[in-house]
Amino acid sequence: MLVAGLMALHHECLLFAVVGLAIGGIDDFLIDILFLCRRTWRKFFIYVRHPRMTSATLPDSSTPGPIAVFIPAWQEADVIAPMLRHALGQWQHGQYRIFVGVYPNDPETINAAAPIAEGDPRIILGVNPHPGPSTKADCLNVLWRAMRASELEQGRPYKAVVLHDAEDVVHADEIRLFDFMIDRFDMVQLPVLPLPGRGGWLTRAIANHYCDEFAESHGKALTVREAVGASIPSAGVACAFERQMIGRLSDPQHGGPFDPSSLTEDYEAGLRIKNMGGRGIFVRMRDHKGDLVATREYFPDTIKDAVKQKARWMVGISLAGWDRMGWHGGPTEWWMRIRDRAATMAAFVLFAAYVAFGLWVLFRAIDFFAPLPMAPLPPLIDGLLTLNLALMTWRGGMRALFVGRAYGWRYGLGAIPRTLIANYISILAARRAVFLYGKSLLGKPLTWDKTQHRFPDLKSEP
Repeated sequence: MLVAGLMALHHECLLFAVVGLAIGGIDDFLIDILFLCRRTWRKFFIYVRHPRMTSATLPDSSTPGPIAVFIPAWQEADVIAPMLRHALGQWQHGQYRIFVGVYPNDPETINAAAPIAEGDPRIILGVNPHPGPSTKADCLNVLWRAMRASELEQGRPYKAVVLHDAEDVVHADEIRLFDFMIDRFDMVQLPVLPLPGRGGWLTRAIANHYCDEFAESHGKALTVREAVGASIPSAGVACAFERQMIGRLSDPQHGGPFDPSSLTEDYEAGLRIKNMGGRGIFVRMRDHKGDLVATREYFPDTIKDAVKQKARWMVGISLAGWDRMGWHGGPTEWWMRIRDRAATMAAFVLFAAYVAFGLWVLFRAIDFFAPLPMAPLPPLIDGLLTLNLALMTWRGGMRALFVGRAYGWRYGLGAIPRTLIANYISILAARRAVFLYGKSLLGKPLTWDKTQHRFPDLKSEP
């Protein structure tokens, strides 16, 4: 009786998994084909006539203006000071001011940032009137109000608002690039490159799976998204918003352009700008050394922190996104929003696949000692298994290729086994996200679910 029940469970899990994996695999395959077609077209028909622009050959903006950089900081005493010093050292040219959001019940962060702000007029501290943690969006709205006060004091508006996190390693050419591109676009997103992990093999693998995912997302998916005319979501760091456009998002009830009840206010801002007819762009540009103009940072390197971070993304994008952002735009926009919101379901598909595989191994072990009457797989499932094997092989090769381009061939090959760790984290994060979202529906407000950050020793690390 028990074995019969397990066989029925295996059949249902297998059917759910193979159908879900096939849908996701075909979807990813289409993105890959579109990317390859776009890359081929640009290589043979665009770049043979026009040289690739770099930040070294980028002209100055015809209408230069001051840029406001927002950095929300809750319990960031370990990273905020070196981050600010590095940013001030990198951004030697251009008009900008850095607004740092802190909380009255976080004196460690205040004490770390205040001495730098006192010695440099380019840094302004914005103290939240409420104790933390609130949400990142709430902290950004505090900085918005501080920026508005600065505009009144200066007698002129800022040209753009740039978002960064307290652990970001910024690029020297970023401000110039934003100043130029914001003349033509309402939102500009630069690549984010996670720094490779340090320490033992497990911590390295956990941190490096972010390298794998961002290498594909910011090396391929966003370029395809832009090519098909869909919205460009903000990553929350290394992104700039045109001042008037983001001002249109401002809501007096929220005290700024970001919804304090959202955990993914950055993502939503990009979509809302598209809904209002604004233009966003994802810019991959090299500097004079051939390196990407991008933001680099350490991502979580423990299972606990990685799960917390990904659960926050899933709650804001995959679950709350359905009712918060709706289904605006045409077919390509719907397609991209479906991809965004499929993350939680994809994790459950993976869980079903692992359960089905585990039961299959169990049945084979039992059959070794006592033959089991196992029926052959139906043709539909057998065919989908073959299709999924082909799609997984292709997917693994593409991931290795993009990771290898960004980090070197050793990292590229390592991306294939790291998929197991990525899947494990996604499954745990989906479980956590569902519980958090369920509690929010019952009235418990969502708050800033912090992960520990660290800033690299730039003297000793590449």
